[in-house]
Amino acid sequence: MPIRKIRDFLDSHHIRYFIISHSPAYTAQEIAAAAHVPGKELAKTVMVTIDGKLAMAVLPASNKLDFDKLKDAAGTGNVTLASEEDFADMFPGCEVGAMPPFGNLYGMKTYVAEELAEDAEIVFSAGNHKELLRLSYTDFERLVKPDVIAMSV
Repeated sequence: MPIRKIRDFLDSHHIRYFIISHSPAYTAQEIAAAAHVPGKELAKTVMVTIDGKLAMAVLPASNKLDFDKLKDAAGTGNVTLASEEDFADMFPGCEVGAMPPFGNLYGMKTYVAEELAEDAEIVFSAGNHKELLRLSYTDFERLVKPDVIAMSV
């Protein structure tokens, strides 16, 4: 979902947001530095498979996904990191590794680390490696309806 489609989606729901442009960056920590956003405030999307189905795990850029916690929250013993091949065709118009955390728009479950839910705002990649979106966490939660869980370290 390129930036235009994300903006149209947010606009159609009357969501206030900001676009942050930055120099090209590819890792979550590089993006946070380039955009002058603290790593704990930038949300990264980690693609996982849960019982063979793709899902999004959204956590602070400065944290790592705890697979055991995600397994417990999902009620399964089968959670693995998805390969790029598993999801490359799922996000037309998005650059690999820059998927926005809107699993609901792609028919997949979205899990959000509880640390992000404690912040007033959420900042995330907008489908490419040069732009971020910032919006209120409350609006994000209302649109995406994620499961908020303890899943990062």
